[in-house]
Amino acid sequence: MTVTNRASTTIAEMREFASFTPAEQRYIRRSLDIGLGRCDAFLVWGRTAHENAGIRSQYVTYQELKALRLAIPAETGFEMIEPFVGKLTRVAAFDLAQERLESFSAFRFLYERLLGAEARPWLPSAFCAAAALPQIRPDRRKMLLQSLSEAAATAPGWSDRAPSFYPEFIEEVAA
Repeated sequence: MTVTNRASTTIAEMREFASFTPAEQRYIRRSLDIGLGRCDAFLVWGRTAHENAGIRSQYVTYQELKALRLAIPAETGFEMIEPFVGKLTRVAAFDLAQERLESFSAFRFLYERLLGAEARPWLPSAFCAAAALPQIRPDRRKMLLQSLSEAAATAPGWSDRAPSFYPEFIEEVAA
């Protein structure tokens, strides 16, 4: 890929991230810090005891990510679907139950970075399964499921291009 193509891809990913709500942006950055081990999330993101408890739960839940990255099944086989999609659905349900991700787009953006481009074909099914669980409030269930476009749900193929933009915490500067 040329430098120009990489730059335009990065800009497109930045624009997509900018289209998310502030709560989605914050949750995605925090989740990437935890899921990719980029920093001590307690120090960066923990403002209250309640947030620290949420970060602790997310650290525990995200322990599955290491195994998921290694277990992404081939699109053509059925052998490894159950262990992969089952674990992915459990982790995805945790994230959706936090009520910070409002759409499939934000979910996909996060999980492409947590798991890699190879996971893209599996994200619509894991999102639908997690969003349809009874642990998700009915009104949120409806909103989340309606956010999955027909194009995303029925895509004939997925890009294997790795994400290039990984948003990070930006400390606010006092005016």
